[in-house]
Amino acid sequence: MAVALWMGASGLLGAAILRRRRSSGAAGLVIVITAVCCGVAAATATSVAVSAEPRADAAEWQLGGGRALEAEAAVVGKIERTTTGWRFDAQLRSLATGAVARVQAVPVVVRISSVPAGLDLGAVVAVSGTAWPADPGQRAVLVIQSTGEPRVLSPPGGVFAAASALRHGLLATTAGLPQPAAGLIAGLAVGDTSDVSVDLDAAMKASSLSHLTAVSGANCALVVGIAFACAALCGARRGLRVVIGLAALAGFVVLVSPEPSVVRAAVMAAIAMLGVLLGRMGAGVSLLSTAVGVILMVDPWQAGSLGFALSVAATGALLLGAGPIADGLSRWMPSALALALSVPLAAQLACGPLLILIAPQVPVYGVLANLLAAPAAPVGTVLGLLACVTAGIPLLGPGVAAIAWLPAAWIAGTADVFARAPGASMPWIEGVPGLVVLALLGAAVVGVIVSGPGRVRAGSAFVVAVGLVLMLALGPIAGMLTRAQVPERWAIAACDVGQGDAVLVRSAGAVALIDTGPDPGRLRACLQLLGVERIDLLVLTHFDLDHRGGVDAVRGRVGTVLHGPPGGIEHQRALDALAAGGARLERAVLGQRGALGDARWRVLWPQRDTLPSNDASVVIDVEGGGVPGALFLGDLSGAGQQAFAARAILRAHYAVIKVAHHGSADQHPALYAATAPTLAVISVGENTYGHPRAETIDFLLDDHARVVRTDQGGTVAVWSEPGALRIWRSEPVGAGG
Repeated sequence: MAVALWMGASGLLGAAILRRRRSSGAAGLVIVITAVCCGVAAATATSVAVSAEPRADAAEWQLGGGRALEAEAAVVGKIERTTTGWRFDAQLRSLATGAVARVQAVPVVVRISSVPAGLDLGAVVAVSGTAWPADPGQRAVLVIQSTGEPRVLSPPGGVFAAASALRHGLLATTAGLPQPAAGLIAGLAVGDTSDVSVDLDAAMKASSLSHLTAVSGANCALVVGIAFACAALCGARRGLRVVIGLAALAGFVVLVSPEPSVVRAAVMAAIAMLGVLLGRMGAGVSLLSTAVGVILMVDPWQAGSLGFALSVAATGALLLGAGPIADGLSRWMPSALALALSVPLAAQLACGPLLILIAPQVPVYGVLANLLAAPAAPVGTVLGLLACVTAGIPLLGPGVAAIAWLPAAWIAGTADVFARAPGASMPWIEGVPGLVVLALLGAAVVGVIVSGPGRVRAGSAFVVAVGLVLMLALGPIAGMLTRAQVPERWAIAACDVGQGDAVLVRSAGAVALIDTGPDPGRLRACLQLLGVERIDLLVLTHFDLDHRGGVDAVRGRVGTVLHGPPGGIEHQRALDALAAGGARLERAVLGQRGALGDARWRVLWPQRDTLPSNDASVVIDVEGGGVPGALFLGDLSGAGQQAFAARAILRAHYAVIKVAHHGSADQHPALYAATAPTLAVISVGENTYGHPRAETIDFLLDDHARVVRTDQGGTVAVWSEPGALRIWRSEPVGAGG
């Protein structure tokens, strides 16, 4: 394929040269454009072909069935937090399964539950765990899941060590400042969100401000602009200014971790800045197109990256859309306000349809939140960078960090206010249909703004009106209709919170919530759907983000918190926040008992000396008072379930079992067989782990249990009637359900 494309590109280029010698015209231009397209496609195909053989070899390794392995890899990407721990991109050096050792340099993704000292960009680590092939189209060939703490074989060196020292110095300098704004300073300056609280992270996403903590073209433009300005003040000539600007940009890329997405943002920011400085939008778009082509030639897997698409869409929107939108808005408002609104509006209209693929909802106040946060963002970024480079200087570094806290606090407050505002987000159509509909609505909004009186504006206004009706139908009206369908007698409800757990139990008006899922917004929606205002008992089985990330949705309206052993400062912060909201904290230990309305609950696990981990998950059962006998297994592994079953006094039969760890393959089937559940509930969402695993569903069905999943049918409500167990789901179940 690559050879054929190269031959086609060469032939077309030759034809264009011959035609230009004879005459010029539109036909010659078409030939040149076609030749360039063939050349880009040929270079991309060549990149794929060069890496195909080692990738194919690695993909054929027999790693299925949870086989244990030892891997050694070099960290090439930022250590990022996920709902279940941490992850980073790496380049595999060697991998061993039993007596079989392989040496192969292929890209992998490594997932870990904790970050050891010295783990950073440029380090070499050893990981024990399991692996499986990555999804087709991803850069990574394998996903490696660590089952223990990775061992740092060698820490970062050279420029990576210097960059790591600067980042950690900034985090140490801001640690003593008031939260949550203190954790945001490093995010604004260098994209390090490790100290951003779960609540603030959720608020930033809900208010469409999360892009401020991602290294973007704006960050890169600020760095280059400051370098240019300083060089100009020192009297440097234009050529030297360019060199200094590029050096500053290169240093910034290393500081924030030179992973592909950051390099992409730096290239696009430089291109956008050139277009703006030259005052030639066309030039900016041409350079943007060239950069996209070059990036895809070097790294073809970016073609499947949603982050890459968002970056291109945002940059293109600012180059092409912000000006016309500002001109159109200036007909109805002062020019300064129109210009300020045009930037976030253009970006949201361009990126909103793509974001539907991540979460099918539209942030209602996104443009307004960005308008209010916009003045603080560049100030926080510049001051944060200054605090980063002066962190080691007594008084100066902490002083600058304290000043940087002010714009960070403004942004954090803005995010919190808009995330809590009524109707902060509107549900939308999922998947590609939702993308298409929202893109058409966005185009109609632009048509209303930029066009003059006439058919175009009238047609666009009609489409916008239809879109608003659709939003109401999908939002408040649909919500009221769905709430009207919720059965009044529900006793157990598994909320659809994505890849996480949030299960409600109700008896005689008292409500317990077992875990909060990863997202406060989705938990709030479920509580609103079921008409739950107060939580009498909150059980935090353990402290993975997919079980505690939504705690902000219930803070201030919880009576008692029953929790597993906390494993760190961040876990304790979550408990302290609940206590500050009036909750009473109580450590869960085997043997505890209590009442929930007319029902009774028991703590069946963990033992007092169990160390923090998935196998320290709080396991409880509930029965009586209208609640079908139910067992909730948290995230216990197969070994944990076996240890639990050997010590716990279980009932001979449970009507409902909440399957452990989202239906992973790591189960103890004998436990489920011994408890003979009528209904097995799997709380799960879209994920890359393969949850729920087919083998888990198979043994549940073999035990004659009915299996229901929150990713197929949404929120699940359960209650008892004489001789029967009733089930209600918030959404229709597809063929697979």
